[in-house]
Amino acid sequence: MADSDLAKLPRKRFYRQRAHANPFSDHQLDYPARPQDMDWSSHYPLFKDKKIEFADIGCGYGGLLIALATLYPDTLMMGMEIRTKVQEYVYERIKALRIQHKDAGSYQNVSIMRMNAMKFLPNFFEKAQLSKMFFLFPDPHFKQRKHKARIISPTLLAEYAYVLKTGGILYTITDVKDLHLWMVKHLDNHPLFERIPDDECDKDPAVLHVRTATEEGKKVERNQGDKFLACYRRVEDPLCK
Repeated sequence: MADSDLAKLPRKRFYRQRAHANPFSDHQLDYPARPQDMDWSSHYPLFKDKKIEFADIGCGYGGLLIALATLYPDTLMMGMEIRTKVQEYVYERIKALRIQHKDAGSYQNVSIMRMNAMKFLPNFFEKAQLSKMFFLFPDPHFKQRKHKARIISPTLLAEYAYVLKTGGILYTITDVKDLHLWMVKHLDNHPLFERIPDDECDKDPAVLHVRTATEEGKKVERNQGDKFLACYRRVEDPLCK
């Protein structure tokens, strides 16, 4: 196959899948027993000795990853997506962009994997490895009996605090006010996270893309809906001082 064919961006209509997946289902995923057993060389062939710093959890069609790839060209970032067809789309998108920009070496710092972050996050990342985690327009799981499947919960926040370094930032955004209040409540109650004031968030160069780069964010904008943003900083464990 010619480079010109490989460089064509995939068409999203061939990779459509239902908006959300059941995180408790057995998805037959491969994962390492521990982070040091994971070989990332196939994901980042030009960055063999660097570690991933940004994780986009439930990255969807990869809009945020693509936007941040050139904003932070020396930072490795990984998108994690549980839906097979969506993961395949982002993989093909990144592959095409790498070929299109091979002279500049762009998009070599970004990759995608099919993974369930609710189950296997500590299998991939070491303690205090990440500096940014993104949770953009997650499944709201409206029914109360489904709230246990929400991506922000006390149990999962303990894992996010484990993989985030002190000073690292956790970003959340949704168009569902009830979910926003849920995430804020649990993050406010967690001793290892403190909310970043909105005016400080607005100065963060990543926040513009958090608001606008994803397919979901663009859809909310077209429908003139609300977007509820909340960013939190990982603070030092008082027991470790």
